[in-house]
Amino acid sequence: MPSDDERGCPKCGHDGTDVGKISTTGGGLSKMFDIQTNSFEVVSCTNCGYSELYRDTTSGGSDIVDVFLG
Repeated sequence: MPSDDERGCPKCGHDGTDVGKISTTGGGLSKMFDIQTNSFEVVSCTNCGYSELYRDTTSGGSDIVDVFLG
């Protein structure tokens, strides 16, 4: 487990984050009919804007932020 001074944004070390959601289409018929079949959580650093996508598990954003921050 990393120490407190190793936690933070992988790019700049800042510990402020924003969590959002995006949905995307898949291939084939879902693309043709614009059916959004893939959902992702987006965790972004509020300092530098570095972002990572995580497949939406609908269990809440706090676990994802912990992964992002280390």
